[in-house]
Amino acid sequence: MFAYLKGHIEFIKENYIIIDVNGVGYKVYTSISTINKLPSLHQDVQIYTYLYVKEDVLDLYGFIDQEELGMFELLISVSGVGPKAALAILSTISPPQFALALVSSDVKTITKAPGVGNKLAQRIILELKDKIKSEELIDIKDQETITGQPDYSSEAVNALVVLGYSAAEATKAVQAVNAEGIEVEEIIKLALKNLMK
Repeated sequence: MFAYLKGHIEFIKENYIIIDVNGVGYKVYTSISTINKLPSLHQDVQIYTYLYVKEDVLDLYGFIDQEELGMFELLISVSGVGPKAALAILSTISPPQFALALVSSDVKTITKAPGVGNKLAQRIILELKDKIKSEELIDIKDQETITGQPDYSSEAVNALVVLGYSAAEATKAVQAVNAEGIEVEEIIKLALKNLMK
């Protein structure tokens, strides 16, 4: 319904902000990482939003960039993960760290988020890994054989596919990064910057 809101920041609390858009104040729940990136009060801001509707609940969630919004949408698609748990994860783990945790089945990283136990972390990994199309993974393996990409690059491509990019987009973005001697997380960050351009 709402793709984004553009207005002045009127109020900042620990888990939500109020944005004034032409005299109407929108209460937008958000992550700590988005709050840390916001300009100061009464400054202009654009927030990418998600309207959460369930029975008697009508809440607006917002993020400073589309990358974080995409991760939020991925998380709430998992059974048992509501918006509050998704925000807790987003407030603790960056999208590149999250993608890497999924690819490497790293339960420990995901359980760093408050309120997220082992069972929920395992379910997140299981369900989101299942969302990767097997054809995309085959494409990645083929690409790896052709290009001779090192393992780090291949892991980075897999992580970007988990975040919703196609295998072709992910491979191209990772190839554009000079990955020599760089850790996987850094490759993912740089590749995401290329994809956001």
